[in-house]
Amino acid sequence: MSRLTFNRVTRLFAASALFCALSAQADPILIKFSHITADTTPKGQGALMFQKLVAERLPGQVEVQVFSNSSLYGDGKEMEALLMNEVQMLAPAPSKLEQYTKQLQLFDLMFLFDDVAAAQRFQQSDKGRAMLRSMEAKGITGLAYWLNGMRHFTANTPLREPANARGLKFRVQPSDLQAAQYTALRAVPRKMSFAEIYQGLQTGVVNAQDNPWSNIYSQKYHEVQKYMTESSHAIGNYLLITNTQFWNGLPAPVRSELENIIEEVTTEVNRQAEALNETARQNIVASGKSEILQLTAEQRAAWRDAVRPAWAKFEAEIGAELIQAAQASNQR
Repeated sequence: MSRLTFNRVTRLFAASALFCALSAQADPILIKFSHITADTTPKGQGALMFQKLVAERLPGQVEVQVFSNSSLYGDGKEMEALLMNEVQMLAPAPSKLEQYTKQLQLFDLMFLFDDVAAAQRFQQSDKGRAMLRSMEAKGITGLAYWLNGMRHFTANTPLREPANARGLKFRVQPSDLQAAQYTALRAVPRKMSFAEIYQGLQTGVVNAQDNPWSNIYSQKYHEVQKYMTESSHAIGNYLLITNTQFWNGLPAPVRSELENIIEEVTTEVNRQAEALNETARQNIVASGKSEILQLTAEQRAAWRDAVRPAWAKFEAEIGAELIQAAQASNQR
């Protein structure tokens, strides 16, 4: 080997060694996962499970930091933070995404799904999965649906018939469709962030709301609401979302492993949600602070008929074919 060739090989080897050393010292990819609920809820448990599995399977490559209970960003700021890549993962309710795609308003239609199994059948269908990709032009990629259980009414007056809701001030999410449905019930919708609900109920700014059992119990709404109606009127689910540019910019092997982890976590979150909600319901009963009311089939039908006029106003935005597909999921 000539001296010139030897020198070139030596320089290449040194450069390669330096690159490997720098690569080994590179900081891991940081994923900040922000959410607004307690760690004990299905979403909270899912975020912690995701953090744990990433640490086990991508050590030194990816680090997940979880911020629960609005400790990093609240309802009003988290979407802006995601689009600016200041956080990389959120799991908001569909109503918070309607400005990015109108299709997701489907999940706010009251009494659309008969039960949680019907909602999951729709989410797992081709049309349901396609909805996850409906925001990519706006910079948001949907990764999975995380179940949080069916939503139930709470109030300081018994809610059995639609007429019982008349005049009540209901907290609603930032959703025009939700507000329109409560208006159809002749109730008064008040848009309010999740973190403000308890104080709102306590002070009378609102006197009714709806949430899954796990949120009702973990946020202590049963302490300031006398009646719980087991209405199961809407699917309480979240969309696990990420910043599209961030996600597409990940190394392919890392993204592939994260997708595997998300699939595993989603299966477990959805499995655990039913058990967590049932435990929360039992805890509410045991507290003796609230009475849980049941609806008959006839009463459920009356509620559905009462909100259907609001459905019609939003059908064109959502897509009639999506609503029909969701209704078909009620048939086993």
